[in-house]
Amino acid sequence: MSDKPREFENEPEERAAGGEMSLVDHLQELRKRLIVCVAVVLAASGACYFYAVELVHVITAPAGKLYYMNPAEAFFTYLKVAFFAGFLLALPVIFYQLWAFVVPALTRRERTASLFLVPASLVLFFVGLAFSYYLVLPAAIGFFIGFATPDLQPMFSIGQYLSFVISFMLPFGFVFELPLFIIVAARLGVIGSAFLAAKRKLVIVLSFVVGAVVSPTPDVFSQTMIAVPLLILYEISVFIVKHVLRR
Repeated sequence: MSDKPREFENEPEERAAGGEMSLVDHLQELRKRLIVCVAVVLAASGACYFYAVELVHVITAPAGKLYYMNPAEAFFTYLKVAFFAGFLLALPVIFYQLWAFVVPALTRRERTASLFLVPASLVLFFVGLAFSYYLVLPAAIGFFIGFATPDLQPMFSIGQYLSFVISFMLPFGFVFELPLFIIVAARLGVIGSAFLAAKRKLVIVLSFVVGAVVSPTPDVFSQTMIAVPLLILYEISVFIVKHVLRR
């Protein structure tokens, strides 16, 4: 029978093996992993630049024909699109580098959980982007174009449109992480389905507050487009916690 204190039974294997790292070692490892992340993003962005025209065509599809207002706007738009696409392509590597940096400090149980949580968070993020692009963005563009009159016609600048699309889509990637956070909290026993149901009215208010904060425009339509999916994801989370996790 081991005489090792119970509070150290789940300590990380690295510590158990006497391989505890110093602060300088941690900073050096963090520096190396950040360099890897930056290098992968730059490499992926460089590769995406060769497909910048196709990527711009995909992004501008909901709005149709666009314009650039100064000679350099199109060029810098291609750079921005290439960097954005490269960053998305590099996300699996970035997530892995972050996971590899923190995993030595985790217990075996936490490591096992992270093997599910990290890929799940990545998948949910991309699902949120896809949901925004295919369902929400066309409705938003159609709503704003609907204000056109015979005397007032829309003429979108490619630079401003791209900034709008990126700032509109990214919040959905983070919003779709909500079920994961709730499920983890319920799994840890921090919250339960009764608590979640009791906070439903507060969540409704907070959803519209979040929509107002992260929306690229101050209009009610954009805020609602973010708040409604947030509420739907919350209800899905409540259902999972109650009927799957039995909490």
